[in-house]
Amino acid sequence: MYGVRAARTTSDFYVASRTVTPWWNASAIGGEYLSAASFLGVAGLVLAYGTDMLWFPVGYTAGYLMLLVLVAAPLRRSGAYTLPDFAEARLESSAARRMASILVVTIGWLYLLPQFQAAGLTLRTVTGAPQWAGPVVVAVVVLVSVLGGGMRSITFVQAFQYWLKLTALLVPALFLLLVWVGDGRPELATPGSPVFEEPTSVEVTIDVTVDVPSQISVVADGEPLVLEPGPHEVSAGTVLDFPAGAPIPHASSLTPMTGESWALPLTAGGDHPLYATYSLIIALFFGTMGLPHVLVRFYTNPDGRAARRTTLAVLGLLGVFYVLPGLYGALGRLYTPELLLTGRTDAVVLVLPARLVDGVAGEALSMLVTAGAFAAFLSTSSGLTVSVAGVLSQDLLHGRVRNPVTGFRLGAFLALLVPIGLALTSPFLGIADVVGLAFAVAASSFCPLLLLGIWWRRLTWPGAVAGLLAGGGASTAAVVVTILGGPQSGWVGALLAQPAAWTMPLAFVVMIAVSLGTQQHLAPGVNRTMVRLHTPENLDLNRGDWDPEDRWRT
Repeated sequence: MYGVRAARTTSDFYVASRTVTPWWNASAIGGEYLSAASFLGVAGLVLAYGTDMLWFPVGYTAGYLMLLVLVAAPLRRSGAYTLPDFAEARLESSAARRMASILVVTIGWLYLLPQFQAAGLTLRTVTGAPQWAGPVVVAVVVLVSVLGGGMRSITFVQAFQYWLKLTALLVPALFLLLVWVGDGRPELATPGSPVFEEPTSVEVTIDVTVDVPSQISVVADGEPLVLEPGPHEVSAGTVLDFPAGAPIPHASSLTPMTGESWALPLTAGGDHPLYATYSLIIALFFGTMGLPHVLVRFYTNPDGRAARRTTLAVLGLLGVFYVLPGLYGALGRLYTPELLLTGRTDAVVLVLPARLVDGVAGEALSMLVTAGAFAAFLSTSSGLTVSVAGVLSQDLLHGRVRNPVTGFRLGAFLALLVPIGLALTSPFLGIADVVGLAFAVAASSFCPLLLLGIWWRRLTWPGAVAGLLAGGGASTAAVVVTILGGPQSGWVGALLAQPAAWTMPLAFVVMIAVSLGTQQHLAPGVNRTMVRLHTPENLDLNRGDWDPEDRWRT
């Protein structure tokens, strides 16, 4: 109810009237940014693929360093509500605004998809509910939160959720480390393929195809069975009993690292691990500045200085948090290796506390990590919904709905429809993998637009639109093929699975080349806009002691 009373104007709904303090805003950004990929996906990737996956938390954090240095303060000074607002203000073009709006919605939907899939995974793991229940529950809660008070309302909620997520991982991690030390600190990467250390019973909850590395004698639903090497179809509800020392089959959707390669860098990433690693680094480092739900947060700061202080605080908060998911993934390699069989490695954070800690304490720790997981879904989904709803209400519903607040609420409803449909109908993919693809699209579209728009005076609207079409279109096509068609082999598969290394340079080249050939379309007010982006707020531009036209003439 507080959010409803406080959010009475358009500015309240979109940017909380630009009154959020740096520390509060940094906590809210942490709560919003630490999505299902951070809370669950990173641990699942480390469990399956090893140390190469630590680039995900490194990249997620380093992206804010790029924001701090290149974008944060000028973007705050732009005075825009959304990324399309910035594109229109800088380039003075409605075509650039429309193109930016399409990409904001695309990235928002792509980022919302793994949030809803993770919600289904969590609710099914904890309660046994059907897969569709999680997306529906999270969507309803997000819609109620966003409709209640817009950005002002969810800011307070997201700030609290950061500290809840940190606590939800930190407290159980302390107990898990104590158990690991008590076991004699066993090695994480043992030679050869992983095996069951003791007799283990695994219930398969979904239909899955598993690859058996070598002949295994098991008991399937009470009947002895010998599994020959190769792929085998296992129906949902099947219970498999493995003897101690049996090699662990893995789902065909995974190609996990085995033996010492799990602990070595540049071993994951398919046929071309070096390219995949560098492309992932590019996507994560530069994709952060193109995420619409992150950038809108800088519009809520009072001024550019506060925006920089906010970004610095975010770096500290993220650095503390990202120590923990890798720890869960590494311990999961020892204590929950059966997740490789079911393919649900993203659930390692949810099942590990109860596996290692007995009794009421284990149940309490499981409840804590479950609460943290839902906080991750809700906070990120809320921020994304606000960003997408803002674009839909201003560009799609503008002129069709008289009251802008009503338009925002209708936009929030529309923003959730597509990702819910995708989450309920598309195959389950690795949570962090899908988020990485969203980063690739952001790095290939809004990163070039922001960097050139802020730091290069000669950018024109035809150049910007052409670059967004080239980079954003190519990366989006690669993402769609990867999601619908599954991983490919060879160089084609590497280029599609990790497109940022070629789509981001493509966007820069096209923007620069087309802009140089269309200087007649340079925005008439570009000099004044550039001065506004780069002049500190405490400098009075109306004193008349210098000429902004001279400042940017060259």
